[in-house]
Amino acid sequence: MIEPADFFANPQTMETNVYQVDDHEPLEVTSARALKEFYGLHDKLVAQGVKVTKAKALPECPDMVFPNWFFTFSDGRVMLCPMLNENRQAERTDEIVALLNNMYPELIDWTEYEEFGLALESTASIVSDRVHGKCYAALSARTDEGLARKWADFIGYDIEFFNTRSHTGAPVYHTDCVMWIGSTLAGVCSECIIEEDRQRIVSSLRETHEVVEFNNDQLRAFCGNALEVIGKNGDKILVMSEKALGALEEPQLALCRQHFKSIIYSPLDTLEHYGGGSARCMLAELL
Repeated sequence: MIEPADFFANPQTMETNVYQVDDHEPLEVTSARALKEFYGLHDKLVAQGVKVTKAKALPECPDMVFPNWFFTFSDGRVMLCPMLNENRQAERTDEIVALLNNMYPELIDWTEYEEFGLALESTASIVSDRVHGKCYAALSARTDEGLARKWADFIGYDIEFFNTRSHTGAPVYHTDCVMWIGSTLAGVCSECIIEEDRQRIVSSLRETHEVVEFNNDQLRAFCGNALEVIGKNGDKILVMSEKALGALEEPQLALCRQHFKSIIYSPLDTLEHYGGGSARCMLAELL
C-alpha cells in the first residue's frame, strides 16, 4: 500500500477515468481526508492479520495511492509495467523499485512500451484466476490487447478479452473496476460488458466459480473493485469499500459471506470521488 501525499483529481487521467470528479476542493482538505481513509483501511487489514508493506507517495503523483504499475510472481520475479500517463510513470521511484527488487530478485522491465503509447497497467488491466490459470482483460486506452496477450503467453495463462461501456458510453478504464476473482467466488458487473461479449465472459467465470453479478449502479459504487486477501489462520477475507458494501443487495451479500470468513470494509469516499478508484486499487499483491 502507498500512503498518499498531496491527493487530488489527477488531470492527466481524467480523459480515460470517467469516475473521477474534480470539484476544486482545497488541496489540504482533500489530502487530509484521503490520508485518514488510507489508514482506516490499512489498520483494519493489519488488525485482521493481513501482512501489509507500506511506502509513501510523491506529492506530484496523486494516483500513487493506487499502486498498479507492477506484477509480482511467487517464483521471485517482479515486472514493471507500462503506464499511460506521465505522472503515473513517475510513481516508479528508485526507492520502491529497489524495495521490490530486494524481495523479488529477478526484475522484468516492460516500461519501454511507453515510448509507443502502449499501456498494460498491471493487475488493474488484467484480473487473474490464479487457481485455474486464466485471466481477463477489458480493453481500453490503459489496456493494450497486444501487450495483454503477450503477458498471458509469458505467464502461461489463457486470456479472455472483452469490451465495456460505462454510464458515459466510454470504456471502463480498468478491468479491476468491472470484476474481481477470488479462489471460489467471482464478482462481475455484467451489465457494463457489451452484449456481444457478456455471455461469453460470465459463462467463462461460471466454469470455475460461483458468480455474483452487479449492475451499472453497483459498478459506480465500486462493487467490482474488491480483492480476496489472507488473514489470520489462513482465513479468506474480501476487501471492499463501505460504499461498495452498502450497494450490495442481501442475496449478493449472503453469497459473499458463504465464501469468505469476513468482509473488511472502510469508508473511501474521498479516494473514490477524486481518484475514481477504490479498495482493490489501493492493494498491490506481494505474492
